Amino acid sequence: MFWFGILISIGFVAVIGVLGYRFDSIELLPDQGASWYYWKLPNKEFWPRLTAWAFYIIHQLLVWLLIYAAQFGDREKRKKHRNQLIIVNIFFIALHILQSHIWYDGLAQDVPVFSSQGSVIVMLILIIIMDSQRRGIFFGKKVKRLPIIGSLKEPVTFIRKYHGYFISWAIVYTFWYHPTVATSGHLVGFFYMFLLFIQLSMIYTPVHMNKYWMFTLEVLVLFHGTMVAIGQQNNMWPMFLFGFATMAVVTQIYGLGLPKWLLRTIQAIYLIGVIVVFGGFTGHKTIDQVHQVLWIPIIEYLVVFVVLYGVGGIQKLVKRD
Repeated sequence: MFWFGILISIGFVAVIGVLGYRFDSIELLPDQGASWYYWKLPNKEFWPRLTAWAFYIIHQLLVWLLIYAAQFGDREKRKKHRNQLIIVNIFFIALHILQSHIWYDGLAQDVPVFSSQGSVIVMLILIIIMDSQRRGIFFGKKVKRLPIIGSLKEPVTFIRKYHGYFISWAIVYTFWYHPTVATSGHLVGFFYMFLLFIQLSMIYTPVHMNKYWMFTLEVLVLFHGTMVAIGQQNNMWPMFLFGFATMAVVTQIYGLGLPKWLLRTIQAIYLIGVIVVFGGFTGHKTIDQVHQVLWIPIIEYLVVFVVLYGVGGIQKLVKRD
C-alpha cells in the first residue's frame, strides 16, 4: 500500500504538471510582497470560494472522523479505516484538481498566506516534541524536565495521543489553500503534501513510525522551502536552505541511529556550506548576514518550548483543580 501511494502521488503530480498550461490565460494581480499570495483571482467570486471551502470542510471532517474511529473504535477495524482514509484522500485530491480547473481559487482568497506556512511549521514542531524522548532536541540530548511544569512525560504523551487531529488539519488545509497550478514550487509542494497524505493514511502501521520515512518527511521541507524562495528571486533561499538544514543537523539526524563519525561528517558538510554561501564565495550572501541561518531554528525551538509549557501548564492547572 505504501508504494502504491508513492506511485499515485507521482501520478497526481504529473497530472497537475501536464494540465498546468490551462491556467496560462488567467490574469492575476501583480505580486505585492511577502504577505501577498500571488495565485488567486483578482476579485473574490462566489462559486470559487464556495466550492473551495465546501470541499475542504467535507474533506477535513471525513479525515477527522476516520482518525477518531481508528483511534477510539474497534482495533480490528483499523485496516478498514486506513483504506477509507486512502480512498477519501485520493478522491479529494482529484476533486481539488478538477475544482481548480473549473473555478481556480483555493482558500487563499479568504485567509492569509502565513496561515498555510505556519500550519506546516507547527506540524514540524509537534514532530520534534513527539520524538524528543527518542532522539533528543539538541544534539541528541533529551530534555526530560522543565522549570515550573516539571516532567515532560505527560505533555509529550498528550501531544502524541492527539497530534493526528492538528497535523491532519495542517495537511488538508494547506492542500486546499493553493490552486493546483504547475509552478516548480507548487509541484514540489504538492508532491510533499501527497507524501504527508500517505503518512496520514498509514496510521497504526510500522510505516507511520519508520524513522527513515519520518526523517524524509521532515527534511523535504528544506527542498520545498528553498525552491519556492529561489522562484521568488528575493535572494532569501539561503535562509530557508540553511535554516532547515540547521534543524536537520541539530535535531533530526539524531533519530537515525548513525555512527558518531557520520554525524560529524554531515555537520561538517553543513558548516562548509554555510561558510561558502555566507563567506561571499558565491556572491549571494556576506558574512554579516550569517545570522539568517538561525532565524528558522530560533522560531521553531522557541515554539517547541511554548507548546510544552502551554500543554504542561494546562495539565498542571487541571490536576490542581
